[in-house]
Amino acid sequence: MLKFVVRRLLQMVFVFFGATILLFSALFLFGNPADNLSGSGRRPPANVVRELEAKYGLDKPIVVQYYKYVEGLVVRFDLGVSYRQNTRPVSEILPGKLAITSKLAIFAIAIEILVGLGVGIISAVYKYSFLDIIVTIFTTATIGVPVFVTAFLLQEVFAFWLHWLPAYRLDSGFVSYILPAIALASVDTALVARLTRGSMLEVMRADFVRTALAKGVSRKAVIFKHVLRNSIIPVVTYIGISFGTLLGGALITENVFQLPGLGQALVIAIQSNDNPVIMGIVIYGVLIFALVSLVVDLLYAVLDPRVRLQ
Repeated sequence: MLKFVVRRLLQMVFVFFGATILLFSALFLFGNPADNLSGSGRRPPANVVRELEAKYGLDKPIVVQYYKYVEGLVVRFDLGVSYRQNTRPVSEILPGKLAITSKLAIFAIAIEILVGLGVGIISAVYKYSFLDIIVTIFTTATIGVPVFVTAFLLQEVFAFWLHWLPAYRLDSGFVSYILPAIALASVDTALVARLTRGSMLEVMRADFVRTALAKGVSRKAVIFKHVLRNSIIPVVTYIGISFGTLLGGALITENVFQLPGLGQALVIAIQSNDNPVIMGIVIYGVLIFALVSLVVDLLYAVLDPRVRLQ
């Protein structure tokens, strides 16, 4: 297992450099950020552009800019300075926003696991029943509704009509994250339920399940110790990908509910051409995805002894 972890960490290094090279080239090669830094909405005079280029090191070749960026990132974890926030270091801007996005992601993933898995198990155990039909209709309808529509509906019903929950983030308390987490988790929860149901039904047709039932093993033990454990790997894979996506920044949900997380910061940075902030958020996302992928692979061996990490 140690060799597997080391190999995956080395792969993460190549993924990191590949992602940063592509994004750095796209941001800094196809357009000069100094053209949009005057704040007037128009291209500044040539002398102002030269001053801004010298200030932010944009007058150097793209290779030199990338080398200095990676050197600062690897040696000092320096993500550069924001063009728009008074040259404030990006490494000071993003941690607070990552904390907000992390809370939202944890609440959302908890909903996916508890509701998605629970509904999927019930639907598989009572297949073709009235309950299964209701679950199928509800999950299919949920998958077809865009997240921003669900978010606006939740705001309208529970915030503006019933006044049960805040429509926007008022503080950092748990209540402020309920509606955003439900909206963010809605589609993935329905997909987890469908995936759990399909995987369990496939395993329930296996010979070893029929053998266990014939030997007198209780149906509950068969469902949870044999069927669920042997069908959970694809569900864990999807949940891992979903969690990485959520931590990378939930753009739509954070903007609808005015949560100042990574998603909202990314939208603002794109609108204002704040390239260092965009780079920092993408680097966070790449690292998060790589780490979540590693954890998911390690979980395979824990959940299924037949899986060997080599």
